Amino acid sequence: MHNCCPSQRQATGLNRHHWWRDAVIYQVYVRSFLDSTGDGVGDLAGVRAGLPYLKKLGVDGIWLSPFYPSPQHDHGYDVADYCGVDPLFGDLAEFDLLVATARRLGIKVLLDIVPNHCSSEHPWFREALDSAPGSPARARFHFADGRGPDGGEPPNNWHAMFGGPAWTRVGDGQWYLHMFTPEQPDWNWRDPEVPAEFDRILRFWLDRGVDGFRIDVAAGLFKHPDLPDSDDPEADARTRDSVNPLAWNQPEVHEVWRHWRSVCEEYTARDGHERLLVGEVSVPSAREHAQYVRPDELHQAFFFDLLSAPWDPDAFRKVITEAMADIAGTGSTVTWVLNNHDQVRTVTRYGEPATEGSGLGTARARAAALLMLALPGAAYIYQGEELGLPEVVDLPDDVLTDPIFRRTGSRARIRDGCRVPLPWSGQASPFGFTPGAESAKPWLPQPEYFAEYATDRALADTRSFWHLYRDGLQLRASLPQLGEGSLRWLDTPPGVLGFVRGDGLVCAVNFGTAPTPAPVSGTPLLSSGPCPAGVLPGSTAAWWINDL
Repeated sequence: MHNCCPSQRQATGLNRHHWWRDAVIYQVYVRSFLDSTGDGVGDLAGVRAGLPYLKKLGVDGIWLSPFYPSPQHDHGYDVADYCGVDPLFGDLAEFDLLVATARRLGIKVLLDIVPNHCSSEHPWFREALDSAPGSPARARFHFADGRGPDGGEPPNNWHAMFGGPAWTRVGDGQWYLHMFTPEQPDWNWRDPEVPAEFDRILRFWLDRGVDGFRIDVAAGLFKHPDLPDSDDPEADARTRDSVNPLAWNQPEVHEVWRHWRSVCEEYTARDGHERLLVGEVSVPSAREHAQYVRPDELHQAFFFDLLSAPWDPDAFRKVITEAMADIAGTGSTVTWVLNNHDQVRTVTRYGEPATEGSGLGTARARAAALLMLALPGAAYIYQGEELGLPEVVDLPDDVLTDPIFRRTGSRARIRDGCRVPLPWSGQASPFGFTPGAESAKPWLPQPEYFAEYATDRALADTRSFWHLYRDGLQLRASLPQLGEGSLRWLDTPPGVLGFVRGDGLVCAVNFGTAPTPAPVSGTPLLSSGPCPAGVLPGSTAAWWINDL
């Protein structure tokens, strides 16, 4: 018996292909991708130099982490100028070269835009600090009087996502809101100047030829107008993905995405090339997630439930089924992710114990990659996942740069370990990341064992993670069963998850460690590890073509 999730194409009635619906996008964390200048920090020229590598891998596009002028308190997510390039990463001329090169190679370019907050060095915030309470300059942000007889207590009890209170007091006694760090004041989207400014910013980059935007904190922007106390402020800030319902997911945010969608449609109408909006949406359920991808709002939003699911077939089946029912039911497609710049790397997350990368974690990460690439919809790959990089867990305290560590003193949620610069070649750091013998050291130290994961070694070894991803992407692009379409669940033995895509493409994953009979006879089309005919080894995924 087969259980069927709804066809995404049937749900929409679409008769023509939209590139973003089943695109595979590679996330480039610019400062850790490739350094062209020798200062130890990756840059836009390094990204441009790496585009042929990404073309060979087979991705459809790239998402660039913020490269705007910034004091770098949160590595560019504290933006001081939304329409420029920080000299650390290059300039606008280099950006234009990058876009032109990507276009020649057929690679889409998405920018990371940060509309929830800016840098405390942003000219508008500096103006607000120099202005009086109640002034138009302060209305662009959330300034409020404190509580208590002298106003010495914060306006409410909200906690910041990166630790500590969500309010900082300024010299005249008022307080301003920052849901992340004091260096990242939150915009007040109820002030008409703020949406008007972001309209200008969108058009600035669209006019330079970008193909869309990844939107940071897309469920944020609006706060409850009364700024009331939270019932459980510590829970609201306990994890990066938890949400304060008074500061997140307010109904007014949907009007912003409707307007941004209309701006993108305006540009598409001019030349026929679709511009994409994909949101970082952290909400409690797939049903709430689906509200952000209705036909007139965001095209897509990252579905983090697969990333956070435990290594268990029932858990994976549950989140996939919910996503297909709720998100695909809107007419969008699900946007699958296994990792990003805020998460522990997949090899380590799936490993036991969570160290440099056990064999079990490696096998599971390879299987998860094939599973994700077989699912209907779009997929995002974080840089280094195609190399099987483990989390760097032993960085000394004195090199950590994550503001979470600076704010809390705890290593529990820090993100530096997944942001260590990529290894490209050689046997010792900097592994080709930064050029020349006189170059500065990489901004985060690379462990010696990164030599095993260097790109040149991965390309030469047909058994590597890189070849698994490349082969999976090639098949995904060539087989009509993959990409957008339907999914039918298979009845499988305990510990095995299996489904059929389209006309007979079977994907099965053995979540256990012992081998089990394969659901399909014959040799697999592609497998995440050695997989003889008729057998599905433990911690292995495989694809077959079979009429089921």
